Amino acid sequence: MDRYIGIDFGIKRTGLAVSDPLHVFASALDTVDSAKIIDYLQKYAQTETISRFVVGFPVNMDGSPSEAQAHVKGFIGTLEKAFPGIPVSLEDERFTSVLAHRVMIDGGMKAKDRRDKASVDKISAQIILQSYMDRESGSSLQVDPSAVPETLSVQHSKKRRR
Repeated sequence: MDRYIGIDFGIKRTGLAVSDPLHVFASALDTVDSAKIIDYLQKYAQTETISRFVVGFPVNMDGSPSEAQAHVKGFIGTLEKAFPGIPVSLEDERFTSVLAHRVMIDGGMKAKDRRDKASVDKISAQIILQSYMDRESGSSLQVDPSAVPETLSVQHSKKRRR
């Protein structure tokens, strides 16, 4: 079965994530020296079928292009030349590093281990890929307010405080 590859491209390091064959779950895969990323992906493609690349696309908070965008566009051009039959999708990567740190904290990772930028990069790639797959499947996490038990609702909480 085929897999999607999530990519958090950086000038020095690139974080990678991979989907399960059904494109439901993303898992952190690896962090690779950016100069060696195409070689790494070509080796990976020898054992797994890649059907899509999802690349984190850097934009500023106001939606304008970030400074890193030119580097990512250059990488995408190289990626498309190396893998001409595989589509490349872009995914907004705002807040992925912040979310990656939150995942590490919530997962109980020690502060010393959270300083490892390679871990942040591959978890960011995982978040980028999962975000793409959730949006494509229409299964983004949304809570139906009527499904929240009354004991957890804001109105109930306000009543109890009075």
